[in-house]
Amino acid sequence: MGVASSSRPLPRAGLPAMGSSGEEKDPFRESWLRYLGYTNEVGESFRAVVPVSVVWASYGIATAYVTADAVDKGKKAATAAEEEGRARRATVAVADTFVWQALASVAIPGFTINRICAASLYLLGRMTHWPLAARKWATTALGLSAIPFIIKPIDRSVDFLMDSSLRKLYKAKEKPPTSF
Repeated sequence: MGVASSSRPLPRAGLPAMGSSGEEKDPFRESWLRYLGYTNEVGESFRAVVPVSVVWASYGIATAYVTADAVDKGKKAATAAEEEGRARRATVAVADTFVWQALASVAIPGFTINRICAASLYLLGRMTHWPLAARKWATTALGLSAIPFIIKPIDRSVDFLMDSSLRKLYKAKEKPPTSF
């Protein structure tokens, strides 16, 4: 979701930028696959009008995306590293990518959209005389429209959180993973 030209930044675990100078493109960042990271936000937006099992399935899809991206970054870090330190770089890449993505792509935006939708449904019920079906669809539209606006602030907050905590653990020996 979001603006077509923007893409959710992904931690790169010290890997060179891909796709910018004829190098291999990162399918988790530069293809339709990146939209799978938004699946749970869409699911939360539709919570009022679909069975809860559909919402949980959207979290399953987003979590599968996060896991696949983490494994991919671990493999790339292991391939790019020299023999000495290969396992450490791969582990750091997997952990950093998984934690960052889990927070920035699943947990925080899912909670945010859930609360926006819950509050809007409540307020529409108190402030309007709209039928319940109209209030639910208005809530869904509001949730979907909020997604592009929450992405960058959440991404930046997760970067700050990780730079202030987890990334300090592995900063000493190598350049910490960064998000773009």
